[in-house]
Amino acid sequence: MNTEKLMENERKQLLKIGKFRLPHAFMTLGVIVTILSIIMMFVRAWVMDGDTEWLKLLLQKTLLVGMLVMSVSKDKFEDEMTISLRAQSYAVAFIVGVVYALVMPYVEFGVSNVVHSGGEVYKDLGDFQVLLFMLMIQLMFYHTLKRTR
Repeated sequence: MNTEKLMENERKQLLKIGKFRLPHAFMTLGVIVTILSIIMMFVRAWVMDGDTEWLKLLLQKTLLVGMLVMSVSKDKFEDEMTISLRAQSYAVAFIVGVVYALVMPYVEFGVSNVVHSGGEVYKDLGDFQVLLFMLMIQLMFYHTLKRTR
């Protein structure tokens, strides 16, 4: 196989991955999983006692999965405009997420040192916080762009 055919095959595979969308019915599933995860997080925080760190991690992961399913689900009427709006929302979410990940630890450090006059330590953001923020921004921007088109 020559180089051109190999590159063309790789390009087709990348385009196929880039165009991947779940059917519209998965949007409802994603909303249900997200809402149940949030409700269970409140239940865990207020009702459950003891060592439930494993449950916290499980609920965080299911929340991210639910939001990801919502993010990659098709609309009822998918056209070139919605595909373009979805791409724009992913770009905005990526840029805002990177800025958030770079700036927020310093803001948190400064505020905690003002509130607690002792020397607070610098804390980096966790992966859950950054991914949750990026998915929320993507979903919010996509639905806002879609509503105002």
